[in-house]
Amino acid sequence: MTTNLYEFQNKQEFTGSYQGLEEFLDEIWRKREKSTYFMEEDTEKTEVQQFLQFIHKTKEIKSNKYVGVIHFEGNRINLFPKIFFDNTRDASQDTQAIHNHILWWLSYCRKIKFPNYQTSLGSTKSDFFEILIYLFSKYTTELLSNTVYQQYEEIDQELSFIKGRLNTNDYISENLSKGRWHKLNCTYDAFVIDNSFNRIIKYVATLLYNATKTADNQRNLREILFILDEVSDVKVTAKDCLKIQFNPFLGDFETVRDYCYLFLNNSISLDYKNDLKLFAFLLPMEYVFEDFIFGFIEKEIEQVKTLSQLRTTYLDTKKSFLLKPDLYLKIGEKNVIADTKYKIIYSDIHDSKNGISQNDLYQMLAYSVRFKVEEIILFYPDTINNYQEQENEIIIKDALADETEISIKTFQLPIINRQLFEQESIENIELKNLFKETKCKLKERLEAILIPFV
Repeated sequence: MTTNLYEFQNKQEFTGSYQGLEEFLDEIWRKREKSTYFMEEDTEKTEVQQFLQFIHKTKEIKSNKYVGVIHFEGNRINLFPKIFFDNTRDASQDTQAIHNHILWWLSYCRKIKFPNYQTSLGSTKSDFFEILIYLFSKYTTELLSNTVYQQYEEIDQELSFIKGRLNTNDYISENLSKGRWHKLNCTYDAFVIDNSFNRIIKYVATLLYNATKTADNQRNLREILFILDEVSDVKVTAKDCLKIQFNPFLGDFETVRDYCYLFLNNSISLDYKNDLKLFAFLLPMEYVFEDFIFGFIEKEIEQVKTLSQLRTTYLDTKKSFLLKPDLYLKIGEKNVIADTKYKIIYSDIHDSKNGISQNDLYQMLAYSVRFKVEEIILFYPDTINNYQEQENEIIIKDALADETEISIKTFQLPIINRQLFEQESIENIELKNLFKETKCKLKERLEAILIPFV
């Protein structure tokens, strides 16, 4: 059974094991520190998990701020971004378009290390988890079929001849003293297939093979495991992926490494209570949006130099409260602070504040004072039902600085390709082509906002 939920929007009855699902997500929440996306704000001790809300009276569930997919006892729960919510549309028909949007956003992200190889997928693959497995298994199978990564690794081994260097202390204590003088304890470098990188691939492929449900994914993963049959079975973590570095000639292997990091860093509880049918792949959308906008400006807007989340300025003299603006931009000779807010604005025509939070303005005012910046920008996403190119400017006068005016401008950014929701099939089209018009529109919008600062 499939349940489709949008962040903080709709709620649905869950017909499976209601208590079991809650216990499963509580366990995931306690393990959340394994992901770099679960930020400092989320690390306070709490007994309540924040992936789903449980309405016990009606046995309904409601999504919080995470997007992704949860597998639980044969049930699949899709968690979609709130900006796609439209109660007049059938979520099951929009799944394909939504997933392709998430893939496109991730292609610009830096923190999540999404690989450079991305192709849109058709409606036959409606599970975001299965989409990622397909991309990983297909790319890795094609790569390993042509060449298997080998590297020099240090090996300790007893030999009948000296190879590399003789470990004198070990030889005296373990060999010579025990009458095994003819065995030499040596350490040497060997060019081997059983190396740390291949062990990471094999571990990830094994986990995914036990979790995937599609024949294509199982076939590709079996091929990977067959090729790496001589590689040792070792449990690894996302941190192990960060230790793997390649020279520029091995860029294809970097893509595989980044896929492995993606799964190990954001996949949780594959072996919850020894049941591999339980799985969750979850991302906090507010950080995905921030990372996407930063990556897009960095790659596409040449006139702007980006610095993300400076950690050198504090609000107070005791340095207890660190200020972390999302984007610190250098545009020509000017410094501009920009902050991303994954919130819906302009949704209520009767709201004089246009959905802009007063707390956000307080935060921007603190940035202005401490960074000595008089112009601040707030970026918001557009929604499936609403995009406005209007500029909303809020002027604040600093009474302690001779009425200096602080300008806070808010903008919606066009990050949605609405045409995809009207197309029946968009399978196997490169994302860069699928979102070509959206990319141009977003680039033009950002240039119109930022370049006037030059």
